[in-house]
Order: sequence, then structure tokens, then C-alpha cells
Amino acid sequence: MAMMKQTQLALKKYFGYDTFRPMQEDIIQRVLDKKDSLVLMPTGGGKSICYQIPALVMEGTCIVVSPLISLMQDQVQGLRANGIEAAFLNSSQSRSDAAKVENDFIAGTLKLLYVSPEKLVAQDFVTLMKAGRVSIFAIDEAHCISSWGHDFRPEYTQLKFLKQQFPGVPLIALTATADKITRRDIIEQIQLQDPTVFIASFDRPNLSLRVAPGQKRKEQILQFVKSRPGESGIIYCLSRKSTEDLAEKLCSNGIPAKYYHAMMSPADRLRVQQEFINDTTPVICATIAFGMGIDKPNVRWVIHYNLPRNIESYYQEIGRAGRDGLPSETLLFYSFSDAITYREMLQKSALENERANAENLDLQLAKLDRMVQFADALICRRKMLLNYFAEHLDKDCGNCDVCQNPPQHFDGRVVAQKALSAIARMNQNVAMGILIDVLRGSHRHEIIEKGFDKIKTFGAGREYSYVEWQFYLAQMLNLGLLEIAYDQKHALKLTEESNKVLFGDKNVHLVRMNIQKDIVEKRREESKPKSRTLSIQEELFERLRALRKKIARERGIPPYLVLGDVTLEELARKKPLLDADLQNITGMGERKIQIYGDLFLEEITNFVREKNEGDGFVKGATYIATYDLFKKGLSVAEIAQLRGLNEVTIFSHLAYLYEKGEVIELQKYINAKEIAKVRSVLPMITEPYKMSDIQKLADGMEYHKIRLALASIAREAKNRKKDE
Repeated sequence: MAMMKQTQLALKKYFGYDTFRPMQEDIIQRVLDKKDSLVLMPTGGGKSICYQIPALVMEGTCIVVSPLISLMQDQVQGLRANGIEAAFLNSSQSRSDAAKVENDFIAGTLKLLYVSPEKLVAQDFVTLMKAGRVSIFAIDEAHCISSWGHDFRPEYTQLKFLKQQFPGVPLIALTATADKITRRDIIEQIQLQDPTVFIASFDRPNLSLRVAPGQKRKEQILQFVKSRPGESGIIYCLSRKSTEDLAEKLCSNGIPAKYYHAMMSPADRLRVQQEFINDTTPVICATIAFGMGIDKPNVRWVIHYNLPRNIESYYQEIGRAGRDGLPSETLLFYSFSDAITYREMLQKSALENERANAENLDLQLAKLDRMVQFADALICRRKMLLNYFAEHLDKDCGNCDVCQNPPQHFDGRVVAQKALSAIARMNQNVAMGILIDVLRGSHRHEIIEKGFDKIKTFGAGREYSYVEWQFYLAQMLNLGLLEIAYDQKHALKLTEESNKVLFGDKNVHLVRMNIQKDIVEKRREESKPKSRTLSIQEELFERLRALRKKIARERGIPPYLVLGDVTLEELARKKPLLDADLQNITGMGERKIQIYGDLFLEEITNFVREKNEGDGFVKGATYIATYDLFKKGLSVAEIAQLRGLNEVTIFSHLAYLYEKGEVIELQKYINAKEIAKVRSVLPMITEPYKMSDIQKLADGMEYHKIRLALASIAREAKNRKKDE
């Protein structure tokens, strides 16, 4: 219990949080007991705390295995910003820098040491670990261990030696995404001993989920990004060319954007990544090579330009938005051609890779099919997403496009008959694109050449756009009315169910396409006038964000390492004006208050003063106004007259300021005997104290003196607790 008490103190001191998130305490206790664990926790769910906190209270150094140099550097920088002794060893360091880290490790001055899996398995590093004292082994991104995972890395499979050579050291493996087969494989590969598997909720309710048709996606993206100026976002693309083209289009429309892909030089990739981390470039158009090493909490949105190849990848990539828990958006563009492209890539890879087998290919294709089902979803998308990770959601989430814009069904039998009849008349030998062109009456060369303009159903579907036909045909595929022969150039084939529609009485219920409704509703919502309180809060947030960026630039660190968006929002909402108030702000640990507290308090105080002079009082302004006059030497009576308030109110302001830690000579207004009198009557009444009850028991003492006495008693109690 004593150790857990220390972990609570460390959480507040170094990270500025009062309580652990669900499951963190149990995982930490498991580590303190020197037992192995496998932890599945969503991105932004607090995985790092599960080994960082026990590392701070246990003897020795926690060795953290991290797959990317950029990731370990970011995490070490963040820990040092919080006053924690941490370091990394990787190929980016000079020999002298590495030697210093090694000496610090042997001397026992490091609490956490981050290394790559390649470094960990090197014999010289094994010798180094045995020369020092290892408290914990933490394997981050543990899904890389398994060949069944979505990001398999062969070097991770060598980590099994840890349990063999360091049997007494607890091992904790952590990942945000792993299905059942991957979890089993992780446990077997690194030989975890009787591990407890902790599976946190995969639900990220702060992320909105939306899927949109893939046509004219560049125009849609441009509109999306323009409506969110200054926000950080990532756009994931399938090809390198797409990243470059999209970044160029955004820049030509006045949006600062850069591209990122594997064919860039390491120096260029690092530069782009740093510009994004430092909020210099808000938008990155990237292949999946980008993001795994980014520990940036204030990414406000993630867009998928193309369909991801599996739900694990999709979940991990959208998880890079809203890591700070604030509302964030995700948008997936989907066209069935994306699924066809991926299917061809997987089949080609299987043919080229001799190690690949039919079982693995079938698994990857099955995962792709689940991704397509998610994109085609007509039920709550979050339900589908959580169900994939074996988690059940009792009710619809209300924060996805399906929930916000419920599908409207209609009798689609005639629509289906037109499409099925056209397929039959073209001998089940055309892909979706040609089918749609025939239904819409296109006269392009290929259709005329093959005589498809002569069939009875040519032009029978002119009333629907190309996008609408894609939407309806995708539903027909999911309903089993169509099949795709991938080995016959993706030709559409009829099924037994098709015949029931064409020649029987089978009903077909399709969802009407209405993609504009949610956009219109959202615009209406955004156009509503904001309350004055909210407007002031947003204005102050922007002031604090600008200050954060200035401090970060001066110190040469990313802005989020100064303070996170969650902390800025709370500062803007609560408007703390005194040092003591900062201790109640999320994310303001001791070191953050010490380094940055005065700077942010000054900015907030100046803002409050400006609003007081211009627009009238905002929260906190009345205390500032009183205190400013008080410090100029005015008496309580003079302040009351100048401010048009009664003296009791002014005394209540002074009492509040004194309780919060400001220097005020209370003995001018109340003596020690009077304070003792109030203290003696408090046990006779219950909280919350009523001034009238205290006055009766304190022989009719004046209200303002009672208020000052209570402030004195409260401040003494706080100081006593702090000393303990």
C-alpha cells in the first residue's frame, strides 16, 4: 500500500493528475508485484503511465523497447520536461553522448531508458544491462512481435531472451491494437510468465466517425480543412504521388501543408515531422509511414484519402487524433475501387513472397472485407468498430455519421432490377464502372464499340448520379445480390438471390443516399451565435495558445511539451489568477508550475483586466479589480466607494485572495482572539457552514470578520497539509 501511495504522489507531482484512469492502477500494482502483463489500451488511453509511474517508485531503471527513433526521442523529451530523469540510446547519437547515457544507467541515475529492439538484442547492450539494475522491461507497440499483427517487425521476435536472462524482472507488453490471435502470439513469442491480460475499452468517444463517398475527395478535403483554420491534422494516402498532389493543392489554396512518404530523404522526413510537431505546418499529407513515431496530443482530425487495408490499421491511425481526450474528427473516403486495388496488391504480394502462404493471404483478405463492411455500414459505426475488438456497445454512439444522419430506406426493387438486368444482358462480363456508365446512358467509345448502347437497359438509370449508383451497388453486394469475380477483371456476377429479384417477388430495401444532410445540419449548428462566455473562453484559449507557441520557440521544444490543449482549455475556462489555483489545473505538475506558471498567470490576468475595462466583468475580474486597488494602498472603504460595492463584499474579496495565498495583513481587520473564537464554534455546526449559524455562536461577530477568520483557518489547514 505504501508503494501505491507513492505512485499517487508521483502522478500528481510529475504529470499534474489527481487520479489514475480506469485500469491503470491495477496494471501498476501488477508491475510493482513484479508480475508480467499484456496491456491493450487505445492510443491516448494512458499506456505509458502504466510503466512510467512504477519506474519512478521502483529501484533501478525501466528499459523501454520502442520501434522508432522519433517516438523514443519525443517521449524522453516529454519526461524531461516533467522533471523525470530519462534518456535514449539509438543510432542518432554520437559515441560520447551514448557513453554518457550508459554511465548514467550504470550509476543508477536514470529512471527510464528507451532503446530500439535492435539495440536491445545486441550483446554489448545485454552486458550493459547486467552491469546496471533493471527495474522493468516495457515493450511498446507490442503488436510488432506477431506475424499476425498489422505491422510485423522480425527483429521483435528475438525479445524472448529477456525472460530467459532476466527472469526476476517484470515484463509489460503494450499495444493499442491486437486481435485474439495476435494477443496469443505476443504472449508465446516473448514467453510472458503467467501474464494478466488487461484489455481496456477500445471506445474513443471523443472521436467522431464519418465515411464519405470517394468522388471529388480533394474538393471535399479542401472545404473540410478551410473550415478548421490552424488545427493540426493528418491526411493518410495510399500512394506517394497522392500525398504530393494533395499537399500541392492545399498549398495553392492558402493552406500550409507538407507531404511525407518513405521515398523522401531521412533529413527531409525529419524536417517535415518536426514542423508538424512544432505547429509550424498544421497539415500533413502522408503515407502510413507517418504517425507511428508521433506523440502529438493535439491532432484535431485525421482523414483517410483511401480505404485502409484492415480495421487495426484504421483504428491505430484515427487514434492519432484527440490523444488529449478533446473532441476530434475522423473522415474516411471510400470507393469500391480502393478495395479492389488492395485486393490486387495482397494477391500480388503473396505471389512474389515465397514465405507467404494461403492461410495468411486468406486472413488479410478477410480483414480487408471487414474494413469494407465498416465503410458500407448502415448501423452505428462505433458499434461495428468495437465489435471487431470483441467489445459490446449497448446503445448507438450518437457521434458517427450513421447515428447523426440515420439512413432512410426505400423500396429499391426497381433500382436493383435495372442493374441486375443490365448485368445479365452484358453476359455478366463487365466491371462496376462500365455497368454504371451503361445505366446512365454514356456514349463513351468502349460502350458503343461493344454494342452496349443497344441493350434494353441502356440509360435506364439516368435519374441517379454516378456516385449514387456506386452507393446502391455496394449495398446490393452486401445484400448478396451481386458477386465480384476478382479473377475475371472484377466482373459482376449474378447470384441465386438475383434471380429472386428479377423473376420472383423478393423485396429489396436500400438506403437512400443523402450525404449532404449532416453537412447542412452541422453548418446550421456552427452558424448559431455563441454565448458571450464561450466567446471569451475561445478568445483566451487563442491567447494562451499563442503564448505557448512563443515559449516553445524560445526553448526549442514542441508546443505540447509546454502545456497540452486540455490544460489550455481548462486555464481558459477557469481563468486562475493565483499560484495556488494552478495546482487544481489538469496537467500542471510541480515542474510545469515552477517553469511556466507565472507566464500563463500573467497572460490570464492581463486578459481579465482588458475585459474588465472594455466589455465588463468576466469571471475573476472582480477580485483582480479589488486587489489592484488594495495594492495601491486604498482602504476598504475607498475601494468600496470607487467600485460601487459595499464593504462586506470587498472584505469577501480580500478573504478569498488571502485564502488563495496572496499577501494581506489580516491583523489590520481581525485579531487572533476573534479567529480563535470562530475556530472554537466550527465543531458545533456542520458543513457547509452558514454565516448566520456562526454569528449566533460567536456572540454576534460581524459577517466580514467571520469571512476573514474562515479564510485564515482554511489557509492554515492547507499549509499544514502541505507540510505533512
